[in-house]
Amino acid sequence: MRTIALFLSLLFVVTPVYAIEDESAKTLLENMAHTVHQSNFDASFVVVKGNAMEPYRWRHGQHQGTELEHLSLLNGAGLEIIRINDKVTYFEPQTPAYSINARSIAGPIPDVLFHNINSLEGNYNFILGGKGRIAGRSAQLIRIESKDNSKYNYWIWLDSQSSLVLKAAYVNQQGEIVEQLQLTNVTFSEQPALELIEMSQKEFPTPLPQPEASTDLGNWQIGWVPAGFNLVKSDRHNLNLNNELADYYLFSDGLVEVSVFIQRPLSNNRRSTALTSGATTVFVHNAQGFDVSVVGNIPISTAKSIAESVQRPSP
Repeated sequence: MRTIALFLSLLFVVTPVYAIEDESAKTLLENMAHTVHQSNFDASFVVVKGNAMEPYRWRHGQHQGTELEHLSLLNGAGLEIIRINDKVTYFEPQTPAYSINARSIAGPIPDVLFHNINSLEGNYNFILGGKGRIAGRSAQLIRIESKDNSKYNYWIWLDSQSSLVLKAAYVNQQGEIVEQLQLTNVTFSEQPALELIEMSQKEFPTPLPQPEASTDLGNWQIGWVPAGFNLVKSDRHNLNLNNELADYYLFSDGLVEVSVFIQRPLSNNRRSTALTSGATTVFVHNAQGFDVSVVGNIPISTAKSIAESVQRPSP
């Protein structure tokens, strides 16, 4: 009886502590989302994938009730993305500019962290980590931990003063960083940058019509995806790489998206192949009569299991 009483007393003491930590981690992430949407800032950051590094400039502002955002890739031929409220325009090399309706830029940070982190609770735990120093500023670590081993964890360090993200990383189950983003400089201002205001007064392409979404697997069976992943959409289109027709399926667990392409085999007797770049895995599986390509920020073993589960239903 004494042991039970001791256990209950410990449970009574410990449970509120975990609840407080969980609530605090989520509250800090919600504060980050508020900062990103409401502040005027000019930031520079780099994304490190193995030995490769991509530098970006990220600017945001609020002007007369209009949200303005500009993300620019500074290396190579460059990439410019402009968001004015829910209209996002892409300027890519060798491609005419185009616009889409979207609530945020599809950038290096998962979109869900800026909108509805509660949707991740079924698949991830929110854990308050320790404090450190990033880019010369005091930072608080938030660990978004996968509830199983099929996915990476996502760690994010927030500026203790402004709640802006200072660093974010995909971390494997061994605690090793496989890809990271880190701010190198950030300045806040009372007013948005003049370039952002001028940008809001320009004409951009009319948003492309949204194709009708489908969640039909059609002629295929995808026998396994990690827990929490659901089919978001499917279609059939030509691949830009080889102009081959492929069946396309997009799965998501809220934080991570995984694409599955199924097409006729380009050549016979090829071995299955895995390529990685930071957290991104491309796994190509040569089955009998068709090829499967799985692409996403997931471990190789997970991509392999998804690819090998694809079957053509028996007639």
